[in-house]
Amino acid sequence: MEELSAENIKKRTTNRISGKYKNEDISNALYGKIPPQARDLEEAVLGAILIEKDAISYISDILKTDSFYVEAHATIYKAIQKLFGKSQPIDLLTVTEELRKDGKLEEVGGAYYISELTNKIASSANVEFHARIIIQKFIQRELIRISTEIIRDAYEDTTDVFDLLDKAEKRIYEITDKNLRNSVQGIGQLVSKSILQIDGLINREDGLLEDSVPSGYLELDKMTSGWKATDLIIVAARPSMGKTAFVLNLARNAAVDYNMPVAIFSLEMGAVQLAKRLISVECEIDAQKVANGKMSDGEFAVLRDKVEKLSASPIYINDQPAINVYELRAQCRRLQNAHGIKMVIIDYLQLMSGGGDKGMNREQEISTISRSLKGLAKELNIPVIALSQLNRSVETRGGEKKPQLSDLRESGSIEQDADMVMFLYRPAYYNLADANDGTSRKDVAEVIIAKHRNGPVGTVELRFNNNFGRFYDAGGLYEEMQEFSNYKTLPSKGNFMKDEENKNADNFDIF
Repeated sequence: MEELSAENIKKRTTNRISGKYKNEDISNALYGKIPPQARDLEEAVLGAILIEKDAISYISDILKTDSFYVEAHATIYKAIQKLFGKSQPIDLLTVTEELRKDGKLEEVGGAYYISELTNKIASSANVEFHARIIIQKFIQRELIRISTEIIRDAYEDTTDVFDLLDKAEKRIYEITDKNLRNSVQGIGQLVSKSILQIDGLINREDGLLEDSVPSGYLELDKMTSGWKATDLIIVAARPSMGKTAFVLNLARNAAVDYNMPVAIFSLEMGAVQLAKRLISVECEIDAQKVANGKMSDGEFAVLRDKVEKLSASPIYINDQPAINVYELRAQCRRLQNAHGIKMVIIDYLQLMSGGGDKGMNREQEISTISRSLKGLAKELNIPVIALSQLNRSVETRGGEKKPQLSDLRESGSIEQDADMVMFLYRPAYYNLADANDGTSRKDVAEVIIAKHRNGPVGTVELRFNNNFGRFYDAGGLYEEMQEFSNYKTLPSKGNFMKDEENKNADNFDIF
């Protein structure tokens, strides 16, 4: 009688099935699935490091201990990392001795196994390529693990579905994030980066940090150093003060003048309506005319000429109403992966939903939202600008009615989580058109920086044209522009600074 070995069972089973399943499927059914792995490449990478002293420098920032499938290989690599961190030689003898000191030598197979690793490869020429394959296998294993956890959690009736969606997407996003970014940095490396930044700032007149997003306004950029990565910035004002127009200007300046991708989440206005306001800002044509189409032939010709640059700019608008924080974070992750967004703008915070426990009161919900927005800024390493309403206490205050931090709705959590809080204030809104010295303040807009975690507080004056919702730097260039009709416009700050011809031009070109 034929022995019923595993191999014979496999052959008999394969023969009984006429093409319905492949042989590898039968193997999986009999023996179970083996996790993705690359044992031979793990041995080759370790061997390359042992025979070539510089090999570790090529892969130390991408290959982690957890990336290895074989536990012994992970232990050996950890010993190599310890030697590399201490700037000690890495070879057969030093690694063996390091493992012996840690009491791990016998666990990995002894000195003989380590010496055998050096025979697995003749050169370290392909060590980086091999390391990336190991990482790919690790990512596959992580996807399997996380998918299993998601399936398990999805079967739990007590699990909040929005919380599950956010956790699922975050877990998957973290797989890529952990294998592409090195979040832990030594102080030496950080000091070097800081010195380079300081050196770069010495001769810069605009005060911008290298990785910041410019506002497009010279004095504001000098005070803030631009919108910094990981910062949550709150822009607050009373209704009709121009806060939506202000952030649209910020988005326009970053995207059009500096070609930085910007995402706008408009919870109050539709996407087309928002686009029309951007057209009005860019073309400097009365917003009402753009909205109802009551333009002259000349104005429409100007619009068609100048809107091309706006149309080509990297601005992405989402007008989903009552979006919750989980949906927002998911959308932002996708936008960064697809378009590399550098800044997120939310109009406005109080219209968002926490998306969590229905039993939360509004103050708790706002706290969840503001904390999540700060977490989003850190996760994506970009500035997040969120608009916020002020309570009515401003209107009951005497004098100039300038806003204060205590005027923020649900101010406790918003003020605490924000890195910067700015108020937008226009004296003309309260019929305070003239200053004490009699000078007109009809078109003045004050940006009041009331909180600045990493910089000074103070006030920056801008000029505001209410007809087409555009803000300008206060001073010379704005006054010069008043001599021109609405068919002419000031060139963008980016072009003005970069294009030498603009400095000597008698008039401004129409885009």
